[in-house]
Amino acid sequence: MNEVFKSIKQGLQEAIEHVEGKPVKAIVHKPESVDVKAIREKVGMTQTEFAASFGISLGTLRHWERGDRKPHGPALVLLNVVAREPKAVLRALAQGKPNMSLNE
Repeated sequence: MNEVFKSIKQGLQEAIEHVEGKPVKAIVHKPESVDVKAIREKVGMTQTEFAASFGISLGTLRHWERGDRKPHGPALVLLNVVAREPKAVLRALAQGKPNMSLNE
C-alpha cells in the first residue's frame, strides 16, 4: 500500500468517526452563523448590490435576511469572511473589473 493510499484511507476513517460523533485527530472547522442583513448594512450596500457583488441570487439573499433560510457551506464561509474583511474580499473579486469596491 503506498503512502498516498494510506493518507486517503486515514482521512476517510477520520471523516466516518467524526460523523459518528467519535473524537478524531482531524481539525474540524465550523463557520459561525451570521446575520446577513447586518453584514450587508455594514458594507453599505443595497440588497441588489450585495447580491451582485458576492455572486448570490437576490432571492436567496432575501430569504436569508428574512430568516426563511440560512446560508450554509461555501456561502456561509464567504459571508463570515465578508463580515470580517469586506474590502479585502471586494478587492479580490474586483481584479480586472472596474468600479467594484467599497467607499474608503
